[in-house]
Amino acid sequence: MFKRPEPFFFEHSERVVILLHAYAGSANDVRMLARGLERADYSIYAPQFTGHGTGQPSDIVTQGSPEQWWQDTQAAISFVRQKGYTKISIFGLSLGGIFATKALADDSQLLGGGTFSSPIFPSAHSQVPAMFMQLSQQQLVRAGQSSTEQTTQLAALKPAMLAQLHAIEQFTATQVRPQLSQLTRPFFIGQGGQDELIDATVAQQLRQHLLAQQVPVDYHWYATAGHVITVNIAHHQLEQDVLKYLKTIYE
Repeated sequence: MFKRPEPFFFEHSERVVILLHAYAGSANDVRMLARGLERADYSIYAPQFTGHGTGQPSDIVTQGSPEQWWQDTQAAISFVRQKGYTKISIFGLSLGGIFATKALADDSQLLGGGTFSSPIFPSAHSQVPAMFMQLSQQQLVRAGQSSTEQTTQLAALKPAMLAQLHAIEQFTATQVRPQLSQLTRPFFIGQGGQDELIDATVAQQLRQHLLAQQVPVDYHWYATAGHVITVNIAHHQLEQDVLKYLKTIYE
């Protein structure tokens, strides 16, 4: 039985951290990190991008888009502000990092934030399409689809997914990278050195770009970790590194 992941809001102190999840992921991507930050008396909000968390990967393609997910990000920030919070930071894993970065460039009232394994610069070799198709096939198997039905549905899904990934790249190229010059506050970057989905060196490119424009960068390279550093072998160290960073921006 599929248990649908849900957004969550852990309310504690006046200091709020928004955590955005990855492509084809859910709020569960960041739950472990959220619990660690919660123990340190931060309030944590983890929304869920449109089309995600339904158990149907095709919903991501049919319901979602970079423009919709940017609206979701803005809605998340508005949600915590409407609850009366003003001390807000925002981070994102992979896809989520693209929108966290845009939010930080757009909104000078946010105190800070950053990215975890996020392709702000183009990735020379992306395994995201293969990962998405594997997830989709697993879902069809769970749903009891025959191998013929699986083949038909996956063949229809693949071009739409590739078009969506291209749209994400275009959104990043036109709506995010040109805005990096708007960043002034300290920026957190975490990256696994053994990233199996994107080119890990994109994190180094982002660091160099920001340092060149005099932005303070809190950079962390987890040499033996894969892509999802919020849950893999890097997660304990990531939690400690994020907490140290948060202390500097919430002083």
